[in-house]
Amino acid sequence: MNNTASTPATGSERTQAALLLPPPSPHGRLTRFARVGALVAVLGGAVALEIPLCPFAILTRHPCPGCGLTRAALALMRGDAAEALHLHPLSVVLVPVIGLVLAHNALSYVKDGRVAATESLQGRRPTVIALVLGALGLIVWIARFFGALGGPVPV
Repeated sequence: MNNTASTPATGSERTQAALLLPPPSPHGRLTRFARVGALVAVLGGAVALEIPLCPFAILTRHPCPGCGLTRAALALMRGDAAEALHLHPLSVVLVPVIGLVLAHNALSYVKDGRVAATESLQGRRPTVIALVLGALGLIVWIARFFGALGGPVPV
């Protein structure tokens, strides 16, 4: 008699079943690693060639709430915090947070095939942090349209 129907599923099993993902395999990991590498190469090439990546800015010709963050991240990597803060006042907070989230998602995808790994971060603390950072981003965006904090970042 098969007892699998009565055995409770673990969190990982429920996640894989919910996302309809096959179980991870070493061969699949190599393929997923290649996909992440290709995506990083394409986005890195676009940034290096200064190709606009923001759909909001492309369509409206106005800066979005995150405009300047890519350039600010590059300035932070060069060690130029003043330039990063000029490009986006929240860059010293947002760039590391976004970098950690992207790295966590990429590693989880390569290792386990999970596409949206940070969605598993539930609870009061991650929600409050996300809401506060989002609200601050909107406040900075609106303030810059009125000339505060150096005015809008060029698109």
